[in-house]
Amino acid sequence: MAQLNTTFAGLKLKNPIIVGSSGLTNSVEKIQKLEQAGAGAVVLKSVFEEQINMQTGQMHGYGSPEADDYLGVYVRSHALNEHISIIEEAKKTCTIPIIASINCYSDNEWVDFARLMAQAGADALEINILALQTSKHYTFGAFEQQHIDILRHIKKAVNIPVIMKLGNNLTNPVALINQLYANGAAAVVLFNRFYQPDINIKDLTFRATNVMSSPNELANRIRWTAISSAEVPQIDYAISGGVHCGKGLIKSILAGATAVEVCSAIYQYGNKTIEEMKNELTTWMDENEYETIGQFKGKMNAAAAGEINPFERTQFMKYYSNHEE
Repeated sequence: MAQLNTTFAGLKLKNPIIVGSSGLTNSVEKIQKLEQAGAGAVVLKSVFEEQINMQTGQMHGYGSPEADDYLGVYVRSHALNEHISIIEEAKKTCTIPIIASINCYSDNEWVDFARLMAQAGADALEINILALQTSKHYTFGAFEQQHIDILRHIKKAVNIPVIMKLGNNLTNPVALINQLYANGAAAVVLFNRFYQPDINIKDLTFRATNVMSSPNELANRIRWTAISSAEVPQIDYAISGGVHCGKGLIKSILAGATAVEVCSAIYQYGNKTIEEMKNELTTWMDENEYETIGQFKGKMNAAAAGEINPFERTQFMKYYSNHEE
């Protein structure tokens, strides 16, 4: 009988399905229902630096620096206290790992936030450094160094595992992952999704598009997980984005992931998706005579691909050579 338990970032999971940071995890009641549905762990809805700074800026302008500072502290404290409260209550009522989350792009008071989240009982902390580098004066490598600096400072403040969730706008994720491992990261998540802007040509306004992930996004995650897990096998990997069914879960583990983070599929099809994915994984493992996740994790990563590595192909020569006019 297949055993679905696994270990991710030093955390013991009943299965490799983690519900990612989202509105699905912004209350204790929702987290309890996700645990009942079979989730292996949850990542709490993030504390967003960008949102806090925006709210703080909107409240400035009262003619007094002291008042502005007070309001800024109030906004930050309110956002953090809400997060802390969910951590404390979830730890009292749930048995699955509770992973706190900070979405930041600067190296400021987020170290203090991390310390307070750890003190509240969070089992691990996911750091999400998501930002576009658009300045024409940008120094190559500065964005990657920012990841390392934030990780170093947070590691000095907390003893719980730190997970780094990366964006897909990196030139060489492998080199960064290697440095993150060297500086104490317990795991990485590949990849976060950017807000996708669109233009409405009828009224010339901006709007969001592609809010939900698509199964088509999984291929890029598999590519970099397969390459990275072969080059830097000492750290744990999770795939986020594009995992919509049990097949996607299986492919992720074969590529080298220990776990997956799922949001869109649950939004679209409900909490029952978790059990359906678990059942599909169990059936596949039984059919292929695997008893544990570890027996096939990374079996199809870049190290197993041989000399002709499909994960490093960038051209469609083979595909188009078979399609002649």
